[in-house]
Amino acid sequence: MERFSIIPKAMLMLLLLGYGAREAMAQAGGAAVPFLLIAPNSRSSAMGDAGTGIADDLNALYWNPGGLAFQYERQASLSFSKWLPQFNADLFYSYGAYGQYVEFVEGYVAVNFILMNLGKFTRTSADGRVLGEFRSNEFSLGLAYATNLTDDLGGGIQLRYIQSNLAEGASAQGNGSGTGVSVGFDLGLLWSPEELEFAGVDLGDKLALGFNLQNVGPSVTYNEESDPLPTMLRLGMGLNLVRDEFNDLTLAVDVAKLLVRRDEFGSDRIPKSFITAWEVGGVEFSTGLEYWYEELVALRAGFFTEPSRIGDREYFTFGAGVRFDIFELDFSFINPVEENHPLANTMRFSLMVNWEEES
Repeated sequence: MERFSIIPKAMLMLLLLGYGAREAMAQAGGAAVPFLLIAPNSRSSAMGDAGTGIADDLNALYWNPGGLAFQYERQASLSFSKWLPQFNADLFYSYGAYGQYVEFVEGYVAVNFILMNLGKFTRTSADGRVLGEFRSNEFSLGLAYATNLTDDLGGGIQLRYIQSNLAEGASAQGNGSGTGVSVGFDLGLLWSPEELEFAGVDLGDKLALGFNLQNVGPSVTYNEESDPLPTMLRLGMGLNLVRDEFNDLTLAVDVAKLLVRRDEFGSDRIPKSFITAWEVGGVEFSTGLEYWYEELVALRAGFFTEPSRIGDREYFTFGAGVRFDIFELDFSFINPVEENHPLANTMRFSLMVNWEEES
């Protein structure tokens, strides 16, 4: 009889999202595949993980697929991050995406791939004999389409295949598997009016409001145990504060709520969880600023916080970006408020490539 020395799902939540022991206990037995909640781009990561209202490039795939409706260039995005580097745990997160406007379907089409490497683990027998080693990972493959619903409103949807490989082979009891699969979808809207006046202030081409419902789909099942997808509701605002020949300053604000409710009797299914999830936990709050000088160099800063009952994460973020020809390179750094926090010294790098479409 074999057993697998794999990380329990509560510990996976801790490792992937960087919670401390107190926070892991709060999230134990929650949603599966939490890697889907990791922001892929360094730009928004440096702005406190705010991006739903400023989804103005290919990374709208994650933040708000409705923002893809306003894109007309061919774009590619790559991102990589060593996760929780201070633990030297061989964890890393990588992301790749490509998108372009397709005239035949009158909209923007994009694909993306996410891989979360969870490291190497030991397989043992019931009496403790080492039987070998295996690697664990989780990944998703997504396809998105977005189009303009009106001149000022973009709508987008992403379909996603998800696979979680926590262990190889069957369970110790011979039933079930260490691999879980599921499918899901994201639905996003972005309102970005070209003409708008409010209280005597001209907000045309300055204000954007976003909505994104992420990771909606059936539960992931491992070893005959099912866990829901990390369904998330995001609302965001982007507001351009200054724009002239040399300077561009933008404020971003996001509010997010995990739409998962689970207790000792199991988890509520969607769409019931869309209502019952509000009875527990709280909401995440993110805010950030981005400053561009001559559209060449960017400086960014942000702040993220959430209630103690859903994780108690609280950190400042910083970052920078530089543009050269068709390339944009971004960097972000996390500075947790709490000392010796698992997220300390987490750095992310991402590259964006933009090709202008030929007229």
